[in-house]
Amino acid sequence: GFAPPDGKDWEPAISVASPGHAVAFGPDGLIASGHKDGTIRLWDSATGQQIRCFLGHKGSVYGVAFSPDCLHLASGSGDSTVRLWEVSSGRLLRSFEGHTNIVRSIAFSPDGLRIASGSLDKTVRLWEAASGRVVQSFTYQSGKVNGVAFSPDGLRIASASGDQVSLWDITSGQLTSSFSVRRGDVNCVAFSSDGLRIA
Repeated sequence: GFAPPDGKDWEPAISVASPGHAVAFGPDGLIASGHKDGTIRLWDSATGQQIRCFLGHKGSVYGVAFSPDCLHLASGSGDSTVRLWEVSSGRLLRSFEGHTNIVRSIAFSPDGLRIASGSLDKTVRLWEAASGRVVQSFTYQSGKVNGVAFSPDGLRIASASGDQVSLWDITSGQLTSSFSVRRGDVNCVAFSSDGLRIA
């Protein structure tokens, strides 16, 4: 089995009262977590101490993501909204509305100008972070969207829905490829750092 390097028992670094659905790692040891009670919590990973709590969602938080400059945090929730927060203060900057079901996943573009969200309403939406305007919407015929990720060049979005992983061209809005894993639902998706592989 796997054991801690010093041979001692593992001790939890962070303990919360509300069950968590999502986690994102930021700079300087920051961790953001999304919770069943609709809160987002910011933690210091070195001490396990909560730094602040973001309030505003009216449903469980299923997706959180730091912007590339780590000044902002995006979240997706059971209340069907995407929200943009200021990390330093916890202040809600913007609420993006348009999804008609739970938002399960969230991702920032590499330049931080856009946010992608995946929802149980069978859509992936691409939002302009500064205005909250929908730039592009991709619709699945088959089912709910569990995961989204931007390619490192920011030109494509990968999404996971059921047993399918799909690749979308952001400029044209067209589906460029899709494949089935044939082993149950895919709940998350990620690009390799060179953009040549998807996991």
